[in-house]
Amino acid sequence: MTVIVRDVRAPDAEGFARVRRAALPFMLATAEQLAFDWAHAHPDSHYRPLVAVTEDGGIVGTAQVGIAHDAPRPGIGYANVYVDPARLGLGAGTLLLRAAEEYLAERGARTVYSWVLDEPANHAWAGRRGYTSSRSAHFLRLDLTTAELPPLQDPPAGVELRTAEDFAADPRPLFELDAVTTADEPGDVGVELADYAHWRETTWEHPLLDRALTTVALVDGVPAAFSAAQTDGLGRYASGMTGTAPAFRGRGLAKLAKNASLHRARAAGCVEAFTGNDAGNGPMLAINEWFGYEIGATEVRYVRTIG
Repeated sequence: MTVIVRDVRAPDAEGFARVRRAALPFMLATAEQLAFDWAHAHPDSHYRPLVAVTEDGGIVGTAQVGIAHDAPRPGIGYANVYVDPARLGLGAGTLLLRAAEEYLAERGARTVYSWVLDEPANHAWAGRRGYTSSRSAHFLRLDLTTAELPPLQDPPAGVELRTAEDFAADPRPLFELDAVTTADEPGDVGVELADYAHWRETTWEHPLLDRALTTVALVDGVPAAFSAAQTDGLGRYASGMTGTAPAFRGRGLAKLAKNASLHRARAAGCVEAFTGNDAGNGPMLAINEWFGYEIGATEVRYVRTIG
């Protein structure tokens, strides 16, 4: 069966989301979210989503391709390729990766990173294409219908729990908290959040962000920790990011915020909770295990020098 690779078109959003959900059931993916991401990509990211389609037009593979424009050093590209598990063996992954690498090289990328599910066949596939393994990360799942969440507790003196909705008039304090917690998040690329306007457009207004479930811990009125919540309208909840500003760490504020968010999520009808952790982020893994999350799958990040 012939497979071709092309740029996405607006009607592809549902098929793109279907493949992503099939390949990565521990991540939220909706047509609305994808269309939003495609329309709001930062110009400096040179973002180019691709699809692999069969002769009948069916989407069998996807790729998210772009430049890590917010990384501290230039020349870093990414190509995350996923193929429908029911349509493996057609060559879709190889064609997607080849197109992605050519595109990134033309835009000055010298290094390409790609996530690969931790399975022997995938490791071999990446190795044959010149990639070497870097770090790993876990997908975790919590069944909210049966989980015994830690009981809610009153915040300690000077600490107040609020939701993101309370910052609707001015979300800049949450941007600043997001930036300072993201700055030292474990990773091999790194991210520097400095563009408030873009953050407000693409994070604060993102269709998956659930402001009613996103919880912020304030210490003496200052945002100190938060747990960002995403929902897809299908009963699935994901922690977009949970973090604490360096000056407030070691006080259990992230646990406090995440616990409140999970309780709200269950009350709102969510039945599954997902999150992801770098394998080397011991403190956050310990927190999630304390909540009852279990590892559902692991991804390994592979890297290749192309220039």
